[in-house]
This record gives sequence, C-alpha cells and structure tokens, in this order.
Amino acid sequence: MDFKIDVSNTTIETKRLLLRPFEKSDLNDLFTYASVPGVGEMAGWGHHDSIETSQNILDMFIEEKEVFALYHKVDSKVIGSLGLHQSWTENDDKYKDLKVKEIGYVLSKDYWGQGLMPEAVNAVLAYCFNDLDLEAVTCSHFVYNNQSRRVIEKCGFTYVKKNVFFAKQLKKEIEDVNYILFKEEYLKRNNKVIV
Repeated sequence: MDFKIDVSNTTIETKRLLLRPFEKSDLNDLFTYASVPGVGEMAGWGHHDSIETSQNILDMFIEEKEVFALYHKVDSKVIGSLGLHQSWTENDDKYKDLKVKEIGYVLSKDYWGQGLMPEAVNAVLAYCFNDLDLEAVTCSHFVYNNQSRRVIEKCGFTYVKKNVFFAKQLKKEIEDVNYILFKEEYLKRNNKVIV
C-alpha cells in the first residue's frame, strides 16, 4: 500500500556520506552529475540538457519530500540521489497490502565502483525498517544495468520477477527486474531482534 513520507527533516550519516534533503544551493551539483550521458538513462530519464531542467527536478525533489541528496563529506558536494517512491508491488495482488516503498537511486559517474551506493542503500534500509516501520522495501533495475544489480544483491534483496517498465521520459518500454526485502529478512541478516 502506498503512503506519503517526508524526509525533509531527516539526515542519515554514513562513513562517507550525508543523506539529507535537497536544498536550493544543490543546483550546480545536481546539474553536474545529471547532465552526464548514461547516468539518468540507467534510471529511466534522459540526462539533463540544461540547468533549467535540473532546476525543475530540484524543485520537484524539494516539494515531494521523498528524495535524499547524497552529499559526499570529503568532496563537499552532492553526488547523487536516493528516493523512496511508490513500489511496483502496488500492481501485484500478492504484495499490494504491504506497507512498502521502492528505493531508487542515481550516482555521479565519477563515483561509480567505490561502494558508495550500497553504503547509502543500507543506511536507508535501516531508516525504512526502524523509523518508518515498513514491512518491506523493493528495488528494481533495467536488465542491462549490472552496476545496479550488484548493489541490490549486496544489500540483500531477493529476486521476484522480470517486468516491462515504460520509461515516460525516455518514451520507451524497458525490461526491468523487480526485487524485495522483507523486514524480517533484513533483521535476521543484521542480527536484530523483532519488536
């Protein structure tokens, strides 16, 4: 079941990152990573072709209050985003009654391969299960996005099915792969007690 969340007053700290709400001053950082060809396309949107496009997306992030900026502590800049969105489970009778959100993320190409996204996802999973009391978290990747697949597998998600996703901004259908992580599995994997 979908429900509104609000991360506008939430900050999560990891070893290398601060996950915090987007701010108006993040515009140039957002444009820097989102304008690189191949970054947004892996998530279903075209790379930003103007600062105005980035401004519109930034305004949406701030207004919707469901996306964290990934702020790199050493480099003092925003290098990506991680959002909690409506899940693919909404259209699946088996899962539609779960209290669930879908994690979606994008990372600057300059920071690929450094383990930053599993670090961020694991921190947000703790937030989802401990603070939001979700029953499950889902994640998906396009079939050709092996980097995202590795992040999802490292974070303990379980494969559910392949699906066809219509990427509105790219104006095409793309085969994607859907995963789920239940709270009980997360707690067991992390040696936490269910309360």
